[in-house]
Amino acid sequence: MKLNLLITAITPGIALGLIFYLFDRHDREPIGMLLKVFVMGMISVIPTIIVENFLLSFNVFGGILGVFYTAFIVAGFTEEYLKRRVVLKHVYFNPVYNEKLDGIVYCVMSALGFATIENIMYVVFRFSDIESIGLYRAVLSVPAHMLFAVTMGYYLSLAKFSATPEQHRHFLSKSLTVPVILHGIFDFILMSNLEILMLLFIPFVIYLWVANLKKLNVYYKDSKNHVNNDNDNDNELL
Repeated sequence: MKLNLLITAITPGIALGLIFYLFDRHDREPIGMLLKVFVMGMISVIPTIIVENFLLSFNVFGGILGVFYTAFIVAGFTEEYLKRRVVLKHVYFNPVYNEKLDGIVYCVMSALGFATIENIMYVVFRFSDIESIGLYRAVLSVPAHMLFAVTMGYYLSLAKFSATPEQHRHFLSKSLTVPVILHGIFDFILMSNLEILMLLFIPFVIYLWVANLKKLNVYYKDSKNHVNNDNDNDNELL
């Protein structure tokens, strides 16, 4: 194993994880829980590979339908479902998840753990002879996992802090379906090799960044207000 390739593979996930940790400045999550979710995201690659290989055996479609099945069902659904499962199982009902921004932070940590192992598989082993693959995945693939996770966490928090059971079911469903659709579109464009779709790839990536930065900003402000309100309440008790 080449050390430089390993460093190239793990750096994007660790760097983005650190950025999110520092971004959550008003009510930072416990490092232990963040690391746990990150590691569980890494481990989720194992069942993902098993399920994806199983689903691929059912891909009897040819041409563009086969690509659609692989992008949306095999990759999109499987990966987003298992990344979300990490958060639902390990932190969703934990008291540390006490504000909306936490949903985004933990979903991102799960996704970056997953993306780090996936990156090692591609950069270090599968395409070790292609020097540009590390840069390509650092710029596009790893950030894409992060952006899908921002959407996931946004809706997951709407579910957790919803007022009614109906709202909870609605947003819990969207916390999976919307990331799956975004992930599927991302992979479908790249897998299809259709020139007309490739023309849409950069605009789609720009959309992902703009839309998810807006979601992140909404919950950042919510976190700031949440802490300020708690401080005001504490001052009233003094």
